[in-house]
Amino acid sequence: MGRGKIEIKKIESLTNRQVTYSKRRVGIMKKAKEIAVLCDAQVSLIMFSSTGKLADYCSPSTDVKATYERYQAITGIDLWNAQFERMQNTLKHLQEINQNLRREIRQRNGKELEGLDIMELRGLEQTLDESLKIVRHRKYHVIATQTDTYKKKLKSTREVYRALMHEMEMKDENQQYGFDAEDHSRMYENSIQLLNNGPQMLSFRVVQPSQPNLLGISYDSHDLSLA
Repeated sequence: MGRGKIEIKKIESLTNRQVTYSKRRVGIMKKAKEIAVLCDAQVSLIMFSSTGKLADYCSPSTDVKATYERYQAITGIDLWNAQFERMQNTLKHLQEINQNLRREIRQRNGKELEGLDIMELRGLEQTLDESLKIVRHRKYHVIATQTDTYKKKLKSTREVYRALMHEMEMKDENQQYGFDAEDHSRMYENSIQLLNNGPQMLSFRVVQPSQPNLLGISYDSHDLSLA
């Protein structure tokens, strides 16, 4: 039995439509290649599916551009005229927008105001007021942000200053105790920790007292640690 005839109309089922397109696309591509080889014909084939997917073929003896140029020369149909007109219209529209923007900039600078009526002048005044409000808002925001940053830096500097003054006072109160190089290094590290918001602990190491009347005095470790 032979194949039954298929009614030529749109296939309603999306799945069947895609399967049919895929099969027939392969078949028509095969036929285009065969006719180009068997008959030495210059063939150019372009197809787009319902989903916008491109499928094309061009015989090895030519290219798509040359085929279209020959087609235009023979038929007298300009394939690019409509596209060229659309591009020209788009360019003209963009040029008008550019001219309007440049004129608006000049008017905001106080130029070319002679031909404006009272309503246009009022509109220009409102636009300038709104622009000034936006500029002031941005300026105040920047100033407020910088002020907060400087306040934080000033507070940190004051804390470091108080910590250093506290160290100097403790040094003056304990002049009978000597500090070696390790003590100075530890004091410097404590200052750095204060600057970086580290643990605020000051520790001192006692060396042999130089006054004879202090030889009989004993100290516990917690008596010489300041927190």
